[in-house]
Amino acid sequence: MQFRAVSPFLGLALLLLCLGPAAAQLFETKAAQAFMIDADTGTVLFAKDADKPIPPASMAKLMTMEMVFNAIKSKRMTLDDTFVVSENAWRTGGAPSGTSTMFAKLKSAVRVEDLIQGVTVQAANDGCIVLAEGMAGSEANFAAQMTERARELGLRKSTFVNSTGLPADGQQTTVRELTLLALHIWRDYPEFFHYYGQPDFTWNKIAQRNRNPLLAMGIDADGFVAGASEQAGFGIVGTVSHNGTRVIAALSGLANDRERSEEARKLLDWGSHSFQKTEIFAKDEVVGVAEVFGGAKSGVSLKAKGPVDIFLPIANRDKLTAKIVYSGPVAAPVEEGQPVGELRVWIGDTLSQQTPLFAAEKVEVGTLPQRALDAAKELVVGWLR
Repeated sequence: MQFRAVSPFLGLALLLLCLGPAAAQLFETKAAQAFMIDADTGTVLFAKDADKPIPPASMAKLMTMEMVFNAIKSKRMTLDDTFVVSENAWRTGGAPSGTSTMFAKLKSAVRVEDLIQGVTVQAANDGCIVLAEGMAGSEANFAAQMTERARELGLRKSTFVNSTGLPADGQQTTVRELTLLALHIWRDYPEFFHYYGQPDFTWNKIAQRNRNPLLAMGIDADGFVAGASEQAGFGIVGTVSHNGTRVIAALSGLANDRERSEEARKLLDWGSHSFQKTEIFAKDEVVGVAEVFGGAKSGVSLKAKGPVDIFLPIANRDKLTAKIVYSGPVAAPVEEGQPVGELRVWIGDTLSQQTPLFAAEKVEVGTLPQRALDAAKELVVGWLR
């Protein structure tokens, strides 16, 4: 059985979507890797080498914070719990390290909420290590738990060796998985998301501005983290909310902090202004028909579980293409509600949406002559698929 595509569209949908090869990207970026989604639906708006493994740098702190937020939400920890700053945390991530730090004092006890602010606002490496050691006994144990948690969240390539993102052999992620992790944090921990947009934080009498350069750009950015590594260059995970549309993006492989800021600004600004959400099929509306083998009918109507919305490029609607894809013909009998295939939508050459489709009706097994005719058709045309 091979995947086949059929044209499913009628009326307005036929005008909006056409079958054919995907076109080039609608947006260009200097980033070596980039990925952007609409947060409400998960629709992919842009992708460039999105699955290439890269060192996460400070963007690994997203996973560290996910672990912390999850522990608080599941009541295994509270914001008022305290952890002690070990010598390892102080030397590796504190003032002596020369890296981003909240300047936590050696052997001091720090509240979890203050550590969270140190990490989300100041990208504090000492804050990460204090949390890791306090929650798991050692940073190595915590990093193993980070990787395990990443797999639970469906992040198959992200592997963590430490809590900070400092250089370490075997530590990797992708811009796609960073974006999906950021989406998960925004969606599942709304009570903690505001820390990422906090403009500054003072600890140990040292005030520091938020290290996310997007927050001061006037583009409605309100969260996440920047990072840099010698191997992968400068990267960032950012989000913008504009007129009810929130987009989240991750970029990597940029030459310097200025280029990182500018490329992230352009991509997020484009994503939040250049698409229009449009319903093309209402709930229970037939999306298309799949061919049936050996059935009382030659085809079965298909529908989605609910309405089908797409994000149309406002200025380049001709760059949007779509297909129904299924493994077929579908063998009878077919039960109503049976999974059959999916609607795939491309924006340029980016696979943007994949909507599961189900049988909208029941199709019984056909008569002997009907089945014989279908078998003869398969002998003639099946090899062409």
